[in-house]
Amino acid sequence: MANTKAYGDAAIENSTASLHTNLKTSAWKDFMALIKIGIVNSNLITTFTGLWLALHFTGQSFLNNLDIVFFTVAGSSLIIAGSCAINNYVDRDIDHLMERTKARPTVTGKVVPVKVLSLGILLIGLGTLSLFFTTMTATVIGLLGVFSYVFLYTLWSKRQLVSNTIIGSISGAVPPLIGWAAVDANLDIMAWSLFVLMFVWQPPHFYALAMRRVKEYKAAGIPMLPVVKGFKTTKLHILLWVVALQPIPFFLTKLGIPFLILAFLLNIGWLALGIYGYRIKDDIKWAKLMFVYSLQYLTIIFVAMVIVTLI
Repeated sequence: MANTKAYGDAAIENSTASLHTNLKTSAWKDFMALIKIGIVNSNLITTFTGLWLALHFTGQSFLNNLDIVFFTVAGSSLIIAGSCAINNYVDRDIDHLMERTKARPTVTGKVVPVKVLSLGILLIGLGTLSLFFTTMTATVIGLLGVFSYVFLYTLWSKRQLVSNTIIGSISGAVPPLIGWAAVDANLDIMAWSLFVLMFVWQPPHFYALAMRRVKEYKAAGIPMLPVVKGFKTTKLHILLWVVALQPIPFFLTKLGIPFLILAFLLNIGWLALGIYGYRIKDDIKWAKLMFVYSLQYLTIIFVAMVIVTLI
């Protein structure tokens, strides 16, 4: 009898501990979903690359500028996270219509909307304060990124214009500029080349995603290109944007021949895959291939920029 009670008590304790753990895990997952941690992480790569290259080409030591590195990484991550939280707050009325967004805490009701808005504003405020410890140029660029994502994209163009993806690409191209400006306020042509690279990369990436999710975007009333113009036009636009990407690496000649060869091969590979889309019958399969390639492309090319400066 005593053993039975002991087992019972242990079971209750384990169950209670498990419940607390699940609640904590759930709360953390909700927070990660609210700030769109995937977007924060991917932008962190480009921010860091911009910062790293600025240090390298201005002859400054990474270890001697750890304070700048910290405030830049923290500041850019916080303003991006805050902007994403506000995006979640604004889109809570349509996110339930899309498979990839219907489980967000703003949709399920696990988080009070006004708290999400407050969180977004707080994170942007803290991020701006962090960037202020770098340079005023980096701070201004960061705020321009917030403005373009929250106001130009989320509140204005996303639900009204078929060009919403292009307008949204402005904010996505800002992170490497923030990174560079945090070290060198006099933005080099290489810094602007990183901006253009990120800007041109985004339309083919998001158009491919939109093709895969076309039914969801249509149900949500989002005028994405494949929803409004169809797959044929979208495939052409994707191909044209990839073509526009081809000359950009030649503005990054300071990174050396090995990098230029790698970038050239990556660009040609993406272009070849784009042309392949006119031969394959399964548009969705092709869109998936293009989407995956775009993710690998971004990671490889920005990591390569750091590696070649270490050799």
